[in-house]
Parts: sequence; C-alpha cells; structure tokens
Amino acid sequence: MKTFLFHLAVLLLLAPAKNAFLDEKCLKLNGRCENYCYKNQELAGLCQTGLKCCMTVEPCGRGIYE
Repeated sequence: MKTFLFHLAVLLLLAPAKNAFLDEKCLKLNGRCENYCYKNQELAGLCQTGLKCCMTVEPCGRGIYE
C-alpha cells in the first residue's frame, strides 16, 4: 500500500511539469497554444489541457521566380 501511495504522489507532482514541457516545445516551434487553429495555421502538436499548438503557415512565395 505504501508503494501505491508513493507512486500516486510522484505522478501528481510530475503532471504540471509534463504540461509545461509541452508548452515550451510549442514555443520553440514558434507556435501558440490555442483552442483551435485558424485557416492560415496548421496543427503542430498539443499543449496542456487539450489545447492545440498552432503555427502560421508561410506563403508559398509565388511570383519570386516569375
């Protein structure tokens, strides 16, 4: 029973750290954590509490080589 309580305590302490890790990963990709992505954004990953990491899609650059 003591090992069960120990594992439960460890999981409860690590849960916030895991969520912050996902947010930092999204920021490194130049993304933002939002409820939904707009048409000019793509889903790059997940953030904490079910939010989506949205990145702005770069224009394709038409007209550069014309």
